[in-house]
Amino acid sequence: MDKIYDLIIIGSGAAGLSAAVYAKRAMLSTLVFEKSYGSGGQIINTYEVDNYLGLHGISGFELAARFREHADKMGAEFDNSEIVNISEESNIKCLESADGRKFYTKTVIIASGAEHRRLGVKGEDRLQGMGVSYCATCDGAFFRGKTVAVVGGGDVALEDALFLARGCKKVYIIHRRDALRGAASLQRQVFDTDNIEILWNSTVEEIKGEDKVSSLVVKTKDSINELKTDGIFIAVGIKPCTDVFRDFVSTDKDGYIIADETGRTSVGGVFAAGDVRTKPLRQIITAAADGANCVYSAERYINESLL
Repeated sequence: MDKIYDLIIIGSGAAGLSAAVYAKRAMLSTLVFEKSYGSGGQIINTYEVDNYLGLHGISGFELAARFREHADKMGAEFDNSEIVNISEESNIKCLESADGRKFYTKTVIIASGAEHRRLGVKGEDRLQGMGVSYCATCDGAFFRGKTVAVVGGGDVALEDALFLARGCKKVYIIHRRDALRGAASLQRQVFDTDNIEILWNSTVEEIKGEDKVSSLVVKTKDSINELKTDGIFIAVGIKPCTDVFRDFVSTDKDGYIIADETGRTSVGGVFAAGDVRTKPLRQIITAAADGANCVYSAERYINESLL
């Protein structure tokens, strides 16, 4: 058998990088997997972070860079591969990467994060990148002076609408209910922004356009209308990136890994941190806390296994 790590962390968002820092402080041999070239997870798509303690107004990109810099300074080892299988034999976990390599470890922290949910309507896939976007901070600059729509009613949708309103001529918020779900402070800003209009009790049925988005088919209780727009930003929630692990650890009906604040899952020595685990609040600060808690739990597991 090849080298056996004390800990392997799957994911390099706030939870994974926090775990990496705490693991190196605990002098655990640690390997972090990130399937994309760039740490930070969903943080890098956040224009401005105003609720991370002590760093008010920092950009998501800069915060992610600071997190990674901290992990690098602590000596964490990184591998840009995707984990496609996980198994266990005699309490040693075996992780297999997409390129066929195998990695062995005493403990695992699953911090693989979440991804954007899709509308699943006609035209969405075909026009992705041609007016269909899931990241306002990534693509908003392409729509300066134009008309766009944001689909959703939660915090992310409202943040996206406010960000886009700074440069777009008109921003529609298309929401399937008659009340927004986002934070009251964000709702107030939305209601006070002149170039934002909310379409209540509405759903997008189709995205139209040839080589770029030109209009949306919007359905209400009483009618179906075509809304002229240059782009659509979809912010209807996230789903956990846990497909690889669902046959290995217990998950709830939505695919979130069942774990409490200790991070312990149904498998000994396997822990869940950040957006992948069952919890009521998913924020950068709670993800970072999860990473720390999981390392503490992993340390205890390793020490107890030596008794």
